[in-house]
Amino acid sequence: MRAVVSDLCCASLAGTLAFFVRFGEVTPYVTPYVVLSAALPVVWVCLVALNRAYEPRLIGLGSEEFQRVIQCGFMLTAALAIGAYATKTEVARGYVVLAIPLTTVLALLARYGLRRFLHRMRARGGCMRRVVAVGHRAAVAELVERFRREPHHGMEVVGACTPYSGRGDVAGVPVLGGFSDVPLVVGQAEADTVAVLACPEMDGTALRRLAWRLEKTRTDLVVAPALMEVAGPRTTIRPVAGLPLLHVDHPELVGLRQVVKNLFDRLGAGVLLVALTPLLLALALAVRLSGPGPVLFRQTRVGRDGAMFTIYKFRTMEADAERRKITLVSDGRGVLFKIREDPRVTPLGAWLRRRSLDELPQLINVMLGDMSLVGPRPPLPEEVARYGDDVRRRLLVKPGMTGLWQVSGRSDLTWEESVRLDLRYVENWSLTLDLQILWKTWSAVARGAGAY
Repeated sequence: MRAVVSDLCCASLAGTLAFFVRFGEVTPYVTPYVVLSAALPVVWVCLVALNRAYEPRLIGLGSEEFQRVIQCGFMLTAALAIGAYATKTEVARGYVVLAIPLTTVLALLARYGLRRFLHRMRARGGCMRRVVAVGHRAAVAELVERFRREPHHGMEVVGACTPYSGRGDVAGVPVLGGFSDVPLVVGQAEADTVAVLACPEMDGTALRRLAWRLEKTRTDLVVAPALMEVAGPRTTIRPVAGLPLLHVDHPELVGLRQVVKNLFDRLGAGVLLVALTPLLLALALAVRLSGPGPVLFRQTRVGRDGAMFTIYKFRTMEADAERRKITLVSDGRGVLFKIREDPRVTPLGAWLRRRSLDELPQLINVMLGDMSLVGPRPPLPEEVARYGDDVRRRLLVKPGMTGLWQVSGRSDLTWEESVRLDLRYVENWSLTLDLQILWKTWSAVARGAGAY
């Protein structure tokens, strides 16, 4: 309802602004445009509804919600142009050029604001879907932990159904029955969604019967396939001989899309270097005055396909930091060396790290082609030496200044979680995903959480 009201307001505002910018005042000559401006909000809301951009499954998650709003802008422009041509009606192009794009932009901004509001509500435990998870205990526990880590998805597991189950709990969620008890458990837990996880007992026949039983209560049914780390853009369902086969495309790590990514990286890095020159000079001076040692910290890192390169960062530690490292013990498990209260970090360095300003010189690495704006974390050679075969897949793409690890918790993540996020990025890379990560980086940096 908030989305409908916001769309009505945005279209009304856009129509009013376009009218007065184009015509200035109300006269008998422009009466048709007064009517058009009054009708625009209703037409816009109807078009958005027809394009199914108000569906609950789209609200608050992913880019499809925004894509459908943009599609409505194009469709309305095309419909108006075709209608004017077919009826040979003269339409003031200045009015159309202002009204429809402005409606689209305002609607997108309103949707973004509503999404932020929704995520804040979900962080406090509101506006959540109550989920019954169906599957084996290990899979249910993993699903529960994922939903708890990312509450903005709006999923809260309130009960579980496991095979051959006795009572008890899984990751703090009560086990309320077996697979045959799912409809009863839905009513008992007052759930509105059933999430079926990959398990041999829930084959096609069992899943179809479960869907029939859930129809009566209008309970949503979602299925998590075994390919949980493969995103939608790489999967398509193709019916073959009456079977819905899930086709998984290989990730595009070479070719035209990579050329576009490299051009985007270098162009973006060049623009940022020019725009941030005053800030870079000021930070360099501050680092120089903060104590003995060089302004820039240089370190060997491992890039794409295992190639070595020198990474550049503003110095955040004391000059003898590397020598003192052998006396310290990492806080984390895994191959990463991280200390929350590192005694080697200078006061200025702590502030730079909290705001990620120490990483700005890496724009030079992006210009040199050693790094990307978005990618996996650039590892040290000693870290790579301890990689298993699966983890080495991170080296198929260039490391990035930011990435899924940056916007998902940074140093607060476990080693396993950071690897999972990096591998997800490698498997599902797209320019759209890069843009989404870059957009989210600003808020992650502003919060400063996980940076040390």
